[in-house]
Amino acid sequence: MKSISARRPRIHMITDEAEALTDLAISAEHHMPEVSDLLLTEISRAHLHPAEKIGSDVVTMGATVTFTDEASGRSRTVRLVYPAEADIEAGRISILTPIGAALIGLSEGQSIVWPDRNGRERTLTIQQVRRG
Repeated sequence: MKSISARRPRIHMITDEAEALTDLAISAEHHMPEVSDLLLTEISRAHLHPAEKIGSDVVTMGATVTFTDEASGRSRTVRLVYPAEADIEAGRISILTPIGAALIGLSEGQSIVWPDRNGRERTLTIQQVRRG
């Protein structure tokens, strides 16, 4: 079996976002330890860039992302937001959810093996990223 890090592709993040997300994850450690840990792990392995140097196809905060869950074949389009802006009915998912933490930093065409809320591993593939 491959290690988790071997199944996670190279990711890129905006330096300022990584700092804000680190603070957010640390503040969530006590009431959401699993998601906090997942997000901190992703931040720690990300390649950091100034906002103007990040690719337009990279998932950042506020980006609208279409991804496919390879197990079900279903595609979803969501906007990645901070917890206060989250509204699942409106398609806005929090970075402090397993899927939110999985999506950050990925680029179009990349896939990641990631645990869902029940601990089952899922493969998520990024189809499209729209920012702005």
